[in-house]
Amino acid sequence: MMAFPVLVYGAGDSLRIVDKPIIWTNNREQLIMEYAQTHYGLSQVSIVPQAVVVHWTAGPTWESAYLTFYNEARKDGTLNVASHFLVDRDGTVFRLTSETALNRHVIGYNWCAIGIENVGGVNGREDLTHEQLQANIELISYLHVKYPTIKYVFGHYQQDMAWESGLYIENVKGYRSIKIDPGAEFMKGLRMALEKKGIVFYPE
Repeated sequence: MMAFPVLVYGAGDSLRIVDKPIIWTNNREQLIMEYAQTHYGLSQVSIVPQAVVVHWTAGPTWESAYLTFYNEARKDGTLNVASHFLVDRDGTVFRLTSETALNRHVIGYNWCAIGIENVGGVNGREDLTHEQLQANIELISYLHVKYPTIKYVFGHYQQDMAWESGLYIENVKGYRSIKIDPGAEFMKGLRMALEKKGIVFYPE
């Protein structure tokens, strides 16, 4: 596994966000409302961010991930998966939706969590780049300053550890997934750079 250097940045030091919105219509908002009601018993299309969840795409390009997230509905007619941000391998940060939109990216936490997808992880390989680590550090720093309600940052694979946050809600029995993204070394790099800011991380 790759060991990442510790890079510490204040919010906004060199962060550049490229807006690349996916489709957003009344139909998507209706699907969000249905998803939130089914899974959380809540009526909402937006969130008060309390956590940031870090992912990898398991695909080789930002374009392939973007196309996956672009449409509003999955084949079964339910809300499509999507994240708020997509980080390319060179560290370019794309914002796909409003930061306070409810997006479907992690079971149990979508009602309160911002999602960051990182291009990589094909075949489960921990191959995220130093540029992506730097971009994630800057992006999370920016979000933490902008939304003081954010207290937790965890990797998708740490979703069960994050139950102790008290944020987990899931009303659909048996609706679970096992994840390995974005890898323990990447999360260690984020923790070492950011936990002094008062953000709660979980053991890698």
